[in-house]
Amino acid sequence: MGFSLLILALLVLVHLYVYKRAVHDVAGSRRGRIVGAVVLGILFVLVAVTFLTRRLFTSVALSYAGYLWFAVLLYLGLALLVGELVRVSVRVSPERRRFLSGVIAGVAGAAAVGTVTYGAIEARRPRVERRDVVLDRLDPAFDGFTIAAVSDIHLGPLVDGADLRGFVAAINAAGPDAVAVVGDLVDGEVAELGAQAEPLRDLTADTYFVTGNHEYYSGAAGWVEFLPTLGVRVLRNERVTLRRGAAVLHLAGCDDRTAAASGLPGHGFDLDKALAGRDPAEPVVLFCHQPVMVDQAARAGVDLQVSGHTHGGQLTPLTHVTLLDQPVLAGLTKVGPTWLYVTRGIGFWGPPVRVGSPPEITLLTLRAA
Repeated sequence: MGFSLLILALLVLVHLYVYKRAVHDVAGSRRGRIVGAVVLGILFVLVAVTFLTRRLFTSVALSYAGYLWFAVLLYLGLALLVGELVRVSVRVSPERRRFLSGVIAGVAGAAAVGTVTYGAIEARRPRVERRDVVLDRLDPAFDGFTIAAVSDIHLGPLVDGADLRGFVAAINAAGPDAVAVVGDLVDGEVAELGAQAEPLRDLTADTYFVTGNHEYYSGAAGWVEFLPTLGVRVLRNERVTLRRGAAVLHLAGCDDRTAAASGLPGHGFDLDKALAGRDPAEPVVLFCHQPVMVDQAARAGVDLQVSGHTHGGQLTPLTHVTLLDQPVLAGLTKVGPTWLYVTRGIGFWGPPVRVGSPPEITLLTLRAA
């Protein structure tokens, strides 16, 4: 409820600001201002309904319209804010002020629409990124072991079974030894999306899944029970041990950070439970949805944590606010003894738009030191 109210307040403020700068200050007549206000009012209702009733609002066409307008609105607001610098630096007569406002609004509108158009195309062009990660404790027997990291698919009205089938084909073509789906697979319950998740059955490598925060908005208990029927192993504060001769590699997975507050009995992030009984000299890779858990992973001596959640920002630079809660947006970094890889994810949440954060499947190749 708090998040919904925050979104609603943001929508009201930005629409009012856009009306002031792009309609009131530009329109030369009262009629023009009324028409502009009505159009913005309709768009406000569309995007508010799209966001606040997304569980019931399943029309794909209207969802696209609402979310795309939301993206345009954000970039339009940002561009108009930049235009404020022009207003304070350029002195014009009162007669020319309306003309200047029109120029700023026109440029801002073109920039916003162009940015969102580019981002909508980019969001539908996933790519395979390849990264080597050197683990000091990795036995040479596991040198070259590959993990396909996938996150934030957000299966739902705008990312459907056909999209997932394409993702699965790309993963299989990369030929990983294991697949890690590190949360936010779905935006809906099994009854709604179970059939659309069927392509997961076609993954050829051993596949592991950990919950993300969106699973806990989407009937996590149902998905935890359903995914194994598709051949996907759900890791809930547990690990699997891989062996090649005398060499050992542990793959661990934990519930999402938000799980404990979900009210589901037994759900909650518990790294100690996942690592219990492991020889500390043996390497472990942790699958965990949110990068912020890396501090606990570092204290526990995890060699590599693979996470998602951030979407790499998705709508750069507007969503860099994520850095207030997470240590990094994307890529490979080191926290104490622990490597952290944060994938940008392959889907999107909200607007089907990615600006400065192209979707990715990451093929991580483990290397012995």
